[in-house]
Amino acid sequence: MKTQILGLIFALFLTINLASAVVITSVVSDSFSPGKEGSIRIGVENTLIDDIQDVVLTLDFKGLPFIPVRGSSDGFDELNSGDDGLFNFVIRASNDITPGNYQIPYTITFDENDVPKIRTGTIGIKVEGTTELSYSIDTENPIIGQEGKISLKIINKGFADAKFVSVRAVPSGFTLLSEDDIYIGTVSSDDFETATFNVIFNSNNPSLSAIIEYRDFDNNKFTKSIDLPVKVYTQDRAIELGLIKKNNTPLYIGIGIVVIIAWFVWRSIAKRRRIKKSMQRS
Repeated sequence: MKTQILGLIFALFLTINLASAVVITSVVSDSFSPGKEGSIRIGVENTLIDDIQDVVLTLDFKGLPFIPVRGSSDGFDELNSGDDGLFNFVIRASNDITPGNYQIPYTITFDENDVPKIRTGTIGIKVEGTTELSYSIDTENPIIGQEGKISLKIINKGFADAKFVSVRAVPSGFTLLSEDDIYIGTVSSDDFETATFNVIFNSNNPSLSAIIEYRDFDNNKFTKSIDLPVKVYTQDRAIELGLIKKNNTPLYIGIGIVVIIAWFVWRSIAKRRRIKKSMQRS
């Protein structure tokens, strides 16, 4: 019985000792985006029985796209048992950082009863990025009455990728020959993708109305409606501008017919002259 009691006391002491430590109680950070500077505030609590001295928290930015502005360490001389402390860091995200969640390793060092102690771990911060899409139109063979192509270029000028992008075309002044709904996928930051539709142009002033759907960095869904004019030309105007070459086939056919007719006429006249000369000799 006595042995069991001693065992329970030892286990309780061991549990309390392991549970007692300098622990991080909170991490509050500003909103970070590429190139932006902000602060990280880290709260700690001394759950040890004894007071501790020379408390220093160091963040390790090695291999991470962050730059410490006021140093990577912060600390204070003493933290009494049961008291809280707050460390403050100012950092800047690199200009080319990819939005996402990042883990920053930390080390807490302190003296407990003149004995150096160390605690390690990681904290998480989030780097946000906006998606900024712009649109432009390109055409192939934009001649009224002829088959051509309309290409919608989707340009992402934002810091974050546009994901699950799809385009649905609503024709105006042209007839769609291909699918009206095209799935693009991801339009990466500082990049573009295109959606191309096969069409027949029917009017002088066609336009591409389209509905674009995508999700941003935080997986929020967006639906954008656009309406872009499409420049087209009549066949005569396209020939004047050198966009297409004039079809001379009918002219060549006409000349050929005239030559053939002229040959038959000449042959008939020549035959009559020969007959006439033959009769005169007789």
